[in-house]
Amino acid sequence: MALSNSQSDDKTNYRVQTKKQIAMFVFGDSVFDPGNNNYINTSTSGIGKADFPPYGETFFPKPTGRHCDGRILPDFAAAYAGLPYWRPYLDPNNHNFIVGANFASAGACALVEDDEDGIPLEVQIDYFKKVSNLLKEQLGEAEAEELLKGAIYYSSIGGVDYTTFIYEDSNVTESQIQDFVNIVVGNITNGVKEIYKVGGRKFAFQNVAPIGCVPGSKQSYNTTGCVESLQTLATMHNSALNFAAEDLASELPGFKYLIFDFFNTLMDRTENPSKYGFKEGDVACCGSGEYRGSATCGSLTSPYELCSNPNEYVYFDLAHATEACNIQLIELLWNGTTNVTWPLNLRQLIELESETEISSNIDRLIDEPVAVSVSNTYE
Repeated sequence: MALSNSQSDDKTNYRVQTKKQIAMFVFGDSVFDPGNNNYINTSTSGIGKADFPPYGETFFPKPTGRHCDGRILPDFAAAYAGLPYWRPYLDPNNHNFIVGANFASAGACALVEDDEDGIPLEVQIDYFKKVSNLLKEQLGEAEAEELLKGAIYYSSIGGVDYTTFIYEDSNVTESQIQDFVNIVVGNITNGVKEIYKVGGRKFAFQNVAPIGCVPGSKQSYNTTGCVESLQTLATMHNSALNFAAEDLASELPGFKYLIFDFFNTLMDRTENPSKYGFKEGDVACCGSGEYRGSATCGSLTSPYELCSNPNEYVYFDLAHATEACNIQLIELLWNGTTNVTWPLNLRQLIELESETEISSNIDRLIDEPVAVSVSNTYE
């Protein structure tokens, strides 16, 4: 069922029909962060945070830490699966980890050394391991293992690695670029294997966005077109991710996956906004400068412009899609054919059955929050 900006919060309207409780664990950067960066120290520039107006205004209607005017893709993925919208994992209140957790952090990188503002992928996976241990304590080993086996592991990571890489050295050689892509994808692969060891079997990968064509890149590099070096890196990463997923599927028994083509689906809307009901694909709704591509949206110290209707824009700020755009993209991820999500879509991946069914005891526990304290810092 299609979602709209006025959609009821009742998830039963479009919940996938399965025989077991679905859990989802989310890893990534600002595209997926529901507000984890509200609970960590980021740089003095504040780029890693979105806990101030006008972020969140379309739906919540207050800032939550999401880099969007409303809901982000993991919110819609959860809604389609019958799960609540995400609270940040680092939120100190009790959590219902039986339905999963969102560890994503704005500024996060696949490589620890690239991170300045966000929580690196490696640390996010450490958080997941802590959650898996809590589930085993709550459910028992067997039921927790089956829950983890049937869960979806949804990730979007790598874009910040590449923007940082080019920013620090714009004169890199082709061989250096390829080596760096291999390292980034290698780190992602290692992270997948760590999750697999804990019990994960169903992985939903979102490839890297057209990072050279977002408003922030065009403005930073003072170009009317896309920044080709960034586009090349994204394309190389996405190709390497395809091969890595195929290798994992052949290497790891029971490993199932999808790759959502975030690059081309967002790129098409950037280049052809009117085709999808938007008026603007180059300029962001919120920010300053020629493309509103600065990191000033909502700034208390720098002037910024804000559009009157975010639904008319592909991008809300310098690099992040509007809720209206996310609504279209989740439809493709959920029900799309192999030209946009392969070899499965998210609905098909969720409906793949585990070898055994989860005990009905989980139904009893879904609404019982897990009492757990989580650290607001990481090593």
